[in-house]
Amino acid sequence: MFEARSDGAVRAGGPTVVALTEQEAAAAQVPSQGSRAVGPGGAEGILRRQALRESAARTYARSLPIVPVRARGLTIEGADGRRYLDCLSGAGTLALGHNHPVVLEAVRGVLDSGAPLHVLDLATPVKDAFTTELFACLPPELAADARVQFCGPAGTDAVEAALKLVRTATGRSGLLAFTGAYHGMTAGALGASGGAPDVRVTRLPFPQDLRCPFGVGGPEGARLGARWTESLLDDPKGGVPTPAAMIVEPVQGEGGVLPAPDAWLRRMREITRARDIPLIADEVQTGVGRTGAFWGVDHAGVVPDVMVLSKAIGGSLPLAVIVYRSGLDVWAPGAHAGTFRGNQLAMAAGTATLAYVRKNRLAERAGTLGERMLTALRGLACEHPCVGDVRGRGLMIGLELVDPETGAAAPALAAAVRQECLDRGLIVELGGRGAGVVRLLPPLTLTDDQAAAVLDRLSDAIPAAATRHFH
Repeated sequence: MFEARSDGAVRAGGPTVVALTEQEAAAAQVPSQGSRAVGPGGAEGILRRQALRESAARTYARSLPIVPVRARGLTIEGADGRRYLDCLSGAGTLALGHNHPVVLEAVRGVLDSGAPLHVLDLATPVKDAFTTELFACLPPELAADARVQFCGPAGTDAVEAALKLVRTATGRSGLLAFTGAYHGMTAGALGASGGAPDVRVTRLPFPQDLRCPFGVGGPEGARLGARWTESLLDDPKGGVPTPAAMIVEPVQGEGGVLPAPDAWLRRMREITRARDIPLIADEVQTGVGRTGAFWGVDHAGVVPDVMVLSKAIGGSLPLAVIVYRSGLDVWAPGAHAGTFRGNQLAMAAGTATLAYVRKNRLAERAGTLGERMLTALRGLACEHPCVGDVRGRGLMIGLELVDPETGAAAPALAAAVRQECLDRGLIVELGGRGAGVVRLLPPLTLTDDQAAAVLDRLSDAIPAAATRHFH
C-alpha cells in the first residue's frame, strides 16, 4: 500500500525488519552482534530472569518481549538479531530518536570535562546553559516572568511539585482535572488522573468526538463541556469551592490521543483567569515539538500559569521541571526538593535536544508529516470498519479499534494489532479506555521513507489482526 524501502526494510517470507547501516551500528556504540554479551541463555534467558526477579507491576516488558542491545534513530536491534521500528520512543521521551549524535556529543562533553555529575541544586555552567535554552523555547509571555523549579527525575515528580506550588500560593486545596487524564503514578498525580481509585478532585468532561459525554461531539460538545465547567464553579450549591488550580493536557496521551480543541482550551483559560484559578498545562508528553508546535498550548495561543515538563526535555535522560509565573513563587527554601534534581548529564542532553528541535524547526516538520500520516490512516480506516477513529496532532497519533457491529471499544483487537505490528518489526503501544487505542509516538527526526514504512507495516497488521479476531 505504501511505497518505501530505502530505509533498508526487506521482506523474505517472514516479518519485515529494518537493518542498521554500518554507520548507524558504529554510532550506536555497542558491541557488534558477534561479540555482544547477552548473558547466560541469550535473550530468552534474560527475559526469563526478568520475569522471575522484577515486580509484577512491569508493563512494557509484558507486551514487548524483546531485549534491546543497540539502537539508532528509529531503529532498535534486539539480542536475537531482529530489528524494529520504534514508534514508542520511550513513551515520547526520545524526541530525536535513539542515540542522536548531538545528544551523545553533549553527554560526552560533560563526562570528558571532569565536571561534577551530582550537585543537588547548586548553580553550574551546564545548568545555566539548560535554563537559558529552555527559557528561549518557552512562550514569550511566560518566559518574561518565569521561575523554574528542578524536581525529581520523573514527570510525575513535576506534577507533584506543581500541585504543591499552587496549593501553597493560593491557600486552597481543591483541584480541577479531566476525565481520561493521565498525570503520573505517584499519589497526588494519580489522584488527578482519570483512573484514580480514590477521587479527591472535581472531574470535568474532556471534549471528544467518538465518545462525547453529551452525545454530540465536535464544537458543540466542547462548548457544552465548557458551559458545564463554568456553571459548576459559579453555582453556590455546586459543591465545588474555588480550587487551587485546573490541570489539563493539551493532548491526552494515555487517555487515547485526544487533542483539546483550541477554542475549548482558550475558554478554559478565560474561565480560570476570571476566577483567579491557576492553570497548569501538563506538557510532559506534548512538549518539545511533539504536536507540531513547540508546546501543545501554542496551538491555542494559551499561556498557562504553570507548565509541567519532563520526558523530551532531558534528551532521553531523567529530568523534570516546572516553569511558572513569578507571582506563584512563594514557597520557603527547601519547601520542595529532590536528591537528583541536579542531573548534569540530563541537562546537557536536554540543552542539545531543545536547541536541535528549535534550530531545525522539527515542530513544524512534525506537524506537516503528522498530518500526512493522519490522512493516510484515515484512508485506511475507510477500508477497515474495525478502525473507529483516527486522531492526533503532529507525531502523536492514535487509532481507536472498535467492534464494527456495536461500535464498542475493542481492546483485545488492539492488543492483537500490537502483536501483529511487533511480528512485522514495528513497536507500538496502547492507550485509551480499556487500552483500545493503538498509539504512535515516533521521533521527530522521522523521515518520509520511514513514515511510509511505519504505515506499511501498520496497514498489514490491522487486517491480519481483524481476520484472526473476528473469524
